[in-house]
Amino acid sequence: MTAYPLNDRDTRPALVVVAHGSRDPRALSTVRRLLDRVRVLRPDLPVHLGHIELNAPLLPDTLAGLDAHGTGAAVLVPLLLSRGHHVKRDIPETAAGARLHTRVAAPLGPHPLLVDVLHARLTEAGWRTPADPAARRAGAVVLAAAGSRDPESRIDTGRTARLLAERLGVPVIPAYASAASPTVPDAVRALAARGRHRVAVASCFSAPGRFATECAAAAPGIASAPLGVHEAMARLLLHRYDQALRTSATAPLEPAAAV
Repeated sequence: MTAYPLNDRDTRPALVVVAHGSRDPRALSTVRRLLDRVRVLRPDLPVHLGHIELNAPLLPDTLAGLDAHGTGAAVLVPLLLSRGHHVKRDIPETAAGARLHTRVAAPLGPHPLLVDVLHARLTEAGWRTPADPAARRAGAVVLAAAGSRDPESRIDTGRTARLLAERLGVPVIPAYASAASPTVPDAVRALAARGRHRVAVASCFSAPGRFATECAAAAPGIASAPLGVHEAMARLLLHRYDQALRTSATAPLEPAAAV
């Protein structure tokens, strides 16, 4: 089997960004613009998009198209923010069924670059950590994420929350739109019971959609925009791609499926 070097443009695997998919048309537009930002940062790298559901192109179609055009290998980078069923089962199973060599990268979170974007979006929405200690004791942030029944997903979201709390200097409580607890309203109420009345909601969603909208609506004050198109997001996608390739230098990419 072949290990693919980092410095050979002819054999460098394609980057396939794997988005979840959404019925909200803003999501697809956002993801496409994010991929354009990735291409600006790494113009020599083939960058493609595949969806798990709801939007075209679906991931199997993207991989089949790459194979039809003679692409030898691809690294699949989930545009997802924690481990969960899609990262651990759906994407690897689709990759295993492809004819070309594949490797599945880690999800985007937790990582300091993700926290950079969360902090930037909160700042854009008007968040300022108070300098006064008394005012700071009244402040907190709810980190709103999609949610998963997978405990490792909640571990990842909790780590992202801790990294953001270190950056902000106030407590950051994870909350979820589905499949896990607490919900955003429950987290806001719990913080209020602890005397934290100046609460912002940080949107830990890659693009606009129903969950992001519902979580923002539950904010008692500031609610940040989804992560969206930000240079740190593009850099993080490339970091996960490079990280997967460094692993493949000693462990080859998964072989093509048998015909």
